[in-house]
Amino acid sequence: MNARPLCRLRLLFAFLVVATAALLCVRANAQTIVEARHLKVSLLSDQASISANSSHTAVPQHVGLLFDLEPGWHVYWTNAGDSGEPPAVKWTLPTGVTVGPLQFPVPKRLPLGPLMDFGYETQVLFPAEMHTHADSANGVPIAADVSWLVCRQACIPGKAHLTMTLPVGDGGASAAAPLFQKTFAEMPKVLPARAKAIFSQVPNGFQLAVLTGSRVEGAQFFPVDQNVIANAAPQPVIPRGDGAVIGLKQDESLAKAPQTLNGIVVLADGTSYMVRAGHGTIPPPPISVSESAGFARYIGFALIGGLLLNLMPCVFPVLFIKALALVQSSTAERRGMRVQGIAYTVGILVSFWIVVAVLLALRAGGKQLGWGFQFQSPVFVAMIALLLFFLGLSLAGMFEIGLSVTSAGSSLAKKHGLAGSFFTGVLAMVVATPCAAPFLGAAIGFALVQPAAVAFAVFTALGVGLALPYLLLAFQPAWTRLLPKPGAWMELLKQATAVPIFGTVIWLVWVFAQLAGATALIGLLTAFLLLGIAGWVLGRWPARLPATATAVAIVMLAVAASVYGVRTFPAPESVAARASGTKVDHTRRWQPFTPDVVAQYQAQGRPVFVDFTADWCLSCQVNERVVLERPEVLNKLQDGKIALVRADWTRHDEEIARALATLGRSSVPTYALYPGTPGAPARVLPEVLTTNTVLDALKALPNSSTDAGSSRTASLHP
Repeated sequence: MNARPLCRLRLLFAFLVVATAALLCVRANAQTIVEARHLKVSLLSDQASISANSSHTAVPQHVGLLFDLEPGWHVYWTNAGDSGEPPAVKWTLPTGVTVGPLQFPVPKRLPLGPLMDFGYETQVLFPAEMHTHADSANGVPIAADVSWLVCRQACIPGKAHLTMTLPVGDGGASAAAPLFQKTFAEMPKVLPARAKAIFSQVPNGFQLAVLTGSRVEGAQFFPVDQNVIANAAPQPVIPRGDGAVIGLKQDESLAKAPQTLNGIVVLADGTSYMVRAGHGTIPPPPISVSESAGFARYIGFALIGGLLLNLMPCVFPVLFIKALALVQSSTAERRGMRVQGIAYTVGILVSFWIVVAVLLALRAGGKQLGWGFQFQSPVFVAMIALLLFFLGLSLAGMFEIGLSVTSAGSSLAKKHGLAGSFFTGVLAMVVATPCAAPFLGAAIGFALVQPAAVAFAVFTALGVGLALPYLLLAFQPAWTRLLPKPGAWMELLKQATAVPIFGTVIWLVWVFAQLAGATALIGLLTAFLLLGIAGWVLGRWPARLPATATAVAIVMLAVAASVYGVRTFPAPESVAARASGTKVDHTRRWQPFTPDVVAQYQAQGRPVFVDFTADWCLSCQVNERVVLERPEVLNKLQDGKIALVRADWTRHDEEIARALATLGRSSVPTYALYPGTPGAPARVLPEVLTTNTVLDALKALPNSSTDAGSSRTASLHP
């Protein structure tokens, strides 16, 4: 045989051997690390080998699946959220080897249009605990059949077969051990024994209290069970001294409340806990020593806010009437005015105590109500309008009712005078509720999330502030010498006082129409006519029992007529929608508030300005007309691509109440400016706005990717 062909044959054989070995190496590597579409998955171990000393003892170690993902793509948590499914694995193991279930690190919220997924981006390791008896000198073979779903705008399923053989040796950490340690450090922890989690059911959702023993400024909840909460809905957080309360909206398909809420709570500092919250009553937060200074500050806010309420157009006419009574009284009578001042103060305080008791009782029942909640009822607005109209008729001189309502007369018996002062205090408190003075929003928002004793203390300070001007005049009658002396001008001035009273009535009629619709005005206007007849009867036959009885009967008929109008002529759907927080802005500048609108804009990198308002809030109307509708303010908002959202609280709306509670407020007006960063807290502006206040707040916004996000927000515009 020729030597040259034989040599070529040997070279070809050697080449085939080398090529086969290379292919085997590539095949082995492919079984340990698989590159698929948009990701790479690897099978890892935290130990380089299995210790030879473990041949008779089950020694735990960890294996894991590492996913490296392309930018923008993600895989899923054990509860994938509104779509998707988590990675799964089927192990093939030799006898004596067991691997536990995959462990899932804390996920992220991944918004996708109106949906919300829970998962991981960039890189994630899913570890699993492995126990083995290392009896084989050749090592322990491990095989894993892995399946997954990787998503961006679209989803792509994938599979891989991974294998790894762990040799028997001296043990020791592998190169992947630091990655395992980092993952374990970030795993959710068991809730400490001193801490607890409890949830209560509220309309349309739940409140989850995580009580860790220290104040929690922010938190979010990831449910283990599907179809329990609305995943995409915001989760407002109310911090408290011993933890926080998270607001959760229930899933629309949930038919029955769960016995427990299971999931992971992630705190603002990154700490995470596994919780299994039972159903119960959330206890009120304690007041710690460190919070005493804050408590004193809010007491001061309430006192100053109540004092400033006297300057509001709602309250000033009532205070003026009481001051008029001081001027009109004689020196001897002024000594008794101290008692009148106390009665007026008690009337205010009792009214505030009743309101706060109602609010706390409703809060205990799961309701979210705030300052001025009674003006969300058209019947209540009608009653106040009738009362002020009747008072205006008396002040205008149509009749004398003994002036028991205004307490301006000195001819009354002492008992009647005290009753008049008391109920004037009640009236002052009632007409004060549509107004919000500086410092008032923070004080009320603080009070309504505190224990009952703290809430009553704050509202008592508010009442004292409201009563203080008249109380000081009553105890220092010499100060009235600075006012003009009594004379004929007093009667003229008293009649002139009816003008702002009637102006307030006109505004209340407008509020009533916003709540109940124009058709229901028939009943209210009929009631005004009847009150006019009752006033004529009292003026035509003063101080006569038959006339008084007739007038009382007519007044009762007027009340019945206004209530009948509300009950018989329900508000049209357009009016009800406008008054329940979905008011349409025909200028197309402001869009209605929805629970997830702020989160959607922030996810797109766009700042949001939210105007919490109500038709019955005078301060709101003034701020909107004088500041927010000014061309320079609107231009600045539009130039900065600020999303404008209006939360109309004219009628009660549970979602708006929760959003206010998240901001530490319980009243309107409230103005919140959210940066264009997902989850970033809002800056709350003062109740009384100025142009410079708004412009300065806009300048202080951090740089955000509004240009990038603006092209994706078209679907959110009305």
